[in-house]
Amino acid sequence: MQETKADLEAMAKELNPIVGFYDPLGLSSASFWGKSEAETIGFLRHSEIKHGRVAMAAFSGYCIQANGIHFPWTPFRGFEESVSSMTPPEQWDAIPVNAKLQIIAWVGFLEFYSEIAGTHYMKGGVPGKFPSFKETAIANILPVDLYDPTNVASSMSAEESKKGLQAEINNGRLAMLGIFGFLTEAKIPGAVPALSNIVKPYAGDVMAPFAANAHFF
Repeated sequence: MQETKADLEAMAKELNPIVGFYDPLGLSSASFWGKSEAETIGFLRHSEIKHGRVAMAAFSGYCIQANGIHFPWTPFRGFEESVSSMTPPEQWDAIPVNAKLQIIAWVGFLEFYSEIAGTHYMKGGVPGKFPSFKETAIANILPVDLYDPTNVASSMSAEESKKGLQAEINNGRLAMLGIFGFLTEAKIPGAVPALSNIVKPYAGDVMAPFAANAHFF
């Protein structure tokens, strides 16, 4: 079933009774690409959940890397000598361009697959649900699904599943603020007072992911 603005307003109160429904730009009433309200809301819901998941991974990764925690092996020559002393953005800069392209290609494949497989989130599909690899040729390479790989969700009651999905949205929103807080403090020391003694400065450009590999191009 496709959602409406009324559904978003009801869900917002469940997610955060204090803030409630907050849409200052009026996006939920917009019509993206001439699509219907339900299709536009499907796009917005899917986009928020997806970016929230990325932000949670980024926030957790930043915390882990900032504390010098990494795999015991060396992925690239010379990387092991300074990886523990580099900040997360500096570690990204130190990665060879070919490795960065592999990461982008993998993410691009997942994005492409999610758009063509299953019921699309703008056509009544479940926002945030990644299509299964089962019964496709991909299952021979990736036998485990990205969405609920351990089948935990399938054993949950409807109430437990709803509560878990709501927690994911709230955690994703918080993580988006958190990772931007890290990057802002790293680039503009003192911009986030609570992080001034925690996050180390970064001299590079967080909006230019290939700047350190300029010589390659």
